[in-house]
Amino acid sequence: QVQLVETGGRWVQPGGSLTLSCVVSGISLNDHAAAWYRQLPGQQRDYVISITSQGFAHYSDFAKGRFTISKDNAQNTMYLQMDDLKPEDTAVYYCAAKRGISASDNPNNYDYWGQGTQVTVSS
Repeated sequence: QVQLVETGGRWVQPGGSLTLSCVVSGISLNDHAAAWYRQLPGQQRDYVISITSQGFAHYSDFAKGRFTISKDNAQNTMYLQMDDLKPEDTAVYYCAAKRGISASDNPNNYDYWGQGTQVTVSS
């Protein structure tokens, strides 16, 4: 059974930093691409950032310069480092994985999803 479990979401002040983790089981990040998405209530799920199975990162425009994706294949865990957080970054953050080496910004291409973790940025 495939599971993706996100942790690390919490309240943080504007300008602060936060690292989210996604622990993956049942598949291997060695041969699966993965990504982070975020979603506000009643809105579509927005692409944040992704990483290929080989470790190459792809960024959405708003993530460039502030967000960093990484993974530890030995731990089968993916991370999202978020810096200089803004109130508009408030959302539920989801990790996702797809078969194959190539990442994608299309959520329909992802086969597995976590349950999400809430990030709240406010003063």
